Order: sequence, then C-alpha cells, then structure tokens
Amino acid sequence: MKNLKNNYYNPFFSHIYVEKAAKDHPRTKRILQKFPQANIIFIDHYKDVFCRKRQNFILQQKTQNLILGTKQGNLIYKGAPVCQNFGNESFYYASCIMNCVYDCEYCYLKGMYPSGNMVIFVNLEDIFDEVRNLLKKHAMYLCISYDTDMLAMEPVAGYTKEWISFAETQINLRKQLKIEIRTKSADARFWQTHSPVPGIIYAITLSPQAVIDAYEHKTPSLKQRLASAKEAIQRGFSVRLCFDPMLYCKGWELQYSEMLKQIFAEINMNKIEDVSVGTFRVSQDYLKKMRKNQPGSAVVQFPYQNDGGVYHYSKELTEQMEGFLTDNLKKELPENKIFLWKL
Repeated sequence: MKNLKNNYYNPFFSHIYVEKAAKDHPRTKRILQKFPQANIIFIDHYKDVFCRKRQNFILQQKTQNLILGTKQGNLIYKGAPVCQNFGNESFYYASCIMNCVYDCEYCYLKGMYPSGNMVIFVNLEDIFDEVRNLLKKHAMYLCISYDTDMLAMEPVAGYTKEWISFAETQINLRKQLKIEIRTKSADARFWQTHSPVPGIIYAITLSPQAVIDAYEHKTPSLKQRLASAKEAIQRGFSVRLCFDPMLYCKGWELQYSEMLKQIFAEINMNKIEDVSVGTFRVSQDYLKKMRKNQPGSAVVQFPYQNDGGVYHYSKELTEQMEGFLTDNLKKELPENKIFLWKL
C-alpha cells in the first residue's frame, strides 16, 4: 500500500486500533507484522473508535486507519432487496471487513457507516461455522465482499485465500454453496498464484473510463480491469461481469458503447459466467448522509426519484439506460446470461 502524496495526511494505516480480545489472535499478529511502523492502540471494542460521534467520513477515508476486532452476534445476513440474487432463493451476505480502500463517490458505505476507517474482523472461523450451520439446512448463495473490496485488501488481510480454502473443504456441499466475490481490483498476481474452485464466482465491476475518472477514485482503469478479467477467464476462473451501477453522465450512450467495444475486443464472452446490469439505486437514509458529506458530487446530488425508500433514476431514464446496455449485450450473450435488477 502506497502512502498518499499529500504530506498533510498521515501515511496509510499509520494507526491501528486493536481490540483487547483480538490482540492475541494469529490473524491480528499476521496483519500487524505488515505495518511495523504503525502506532498500535489497544481498545475495549471496535465500536469505541468506529462508531464514535462527529466523525468526518470523507477526511478519514483520505488516509484511513485500521481497526482489528471480533464480530459478535449475527454473522451472516439476508441479502438486501436492492441487490441481485441471480436466481438463488437462499441469498445471504457476510461482512468480514468494513469499508473500502477505494473511494467511489456513489458507494453506499459512505451513507451506511459513521467512519471512513476500516475494520477487519479477525474471528473468521466463527463466520465459517455459521455458514456450515446454515448449509445443513439449505443451499446458500453467499456474497462476501459487499462491505469492502476483498481482493483489493488481499495483500493486507488475505481473506480471499481463506475463503477459497474454506470452500475447498466443503467438497460434499459445493453444489449447495455458491460464493460471490465482487471487486474492482486488477491485480493479476492473484490469478497467477491461485486456482479456480467450483462454486466461487469473481464478479468484476466494469464502468466507462469517463465514469471511473469522475467517480471511482483510487480504482484501476477500465483497461487494467479488462486485462485482469481476461487473465482470470483464461486461467479457468468463473467470472461475472458487473455493469452495476450504471451511472448517468454526459454522453452516456457513447461512453457505454465505447466501453462495450473494448470489452468485446478483449473478453471471450462465451466463457464468462454471466453479467449483471442495474442502474444506480440507494436507500433514502444512506443518500441523505452521502449528500451531506459530499455537497459537490454530481452523482450524489442528482435529482433521483424515491420509491418505497429507495432512490433511483426515473423510470424512463432507467429503462433507456438498462435497455441500451442489455440490447447491446444480447448481441454477444444469450438472454439467460443477462441478469437485470428490477425495483
């Protein structure tokens, strides 16, 4: 992890807060070894730092601090209605890491969390146990990187590798367990040092370069993401391409058309798992906080329509954008491989 160039801010993870209950955990020790210069501060509970009042999410995210804690209570959650289940009835998600090293202006985490700092829960084995217990009852479609970009955090946490190892131990249950790992990361070394495991889907989010430049700060370019996706596919990994969220911008039809040209030129569409399509939507409570924190953000301040507590583009614009993308995708993909989110 490189420090930000602006010397006004502290280096990346310059301060690491450690729950006393987590200080002797092997994962805590392993992570701390990667930051020998960090100031280590012991705390009673991760919420003492993460949930304290009057924090500035935007400033904190510029140079994040890290909190190592233990997750208690409910460890697996039912999937939210604003997320796609890809035809799976038993849809869940797990939160092993909270917050993201990337800085996408439209990210719902900016409205969900009170802090821009990151939390890693080191008691991953407890989450694995809860997954095992649920698998005894029914099949599971489990998303593990909704509250972070787990692949982007792999050099720090190594949690993708641990989830792979967990999935490999569930040999008799692989047909009952599907895991989605969503990412904007483009580190090709991951594909070179790991092997495909049945049931694990790597969902790579793609956006036009103009959208990346305007709103997806600190993320890899479209070219880099496509190169990573191409290598993953060639090495036999199950790859989903995510055009979600689609964002309205000036000349959006041209921007998304140019993006598709690049994709079709680089990616063998016959070998992908499927695609996800959906325009931007977010809960009204989250958007309220996001607008307060980012008064100058065009994507956050857009005059969205509110239906049932969910903000989204107008029906006309939604159908126009999603229809444009799906019609073009149908030229390269069968319709049953295109999953479109519906309000």
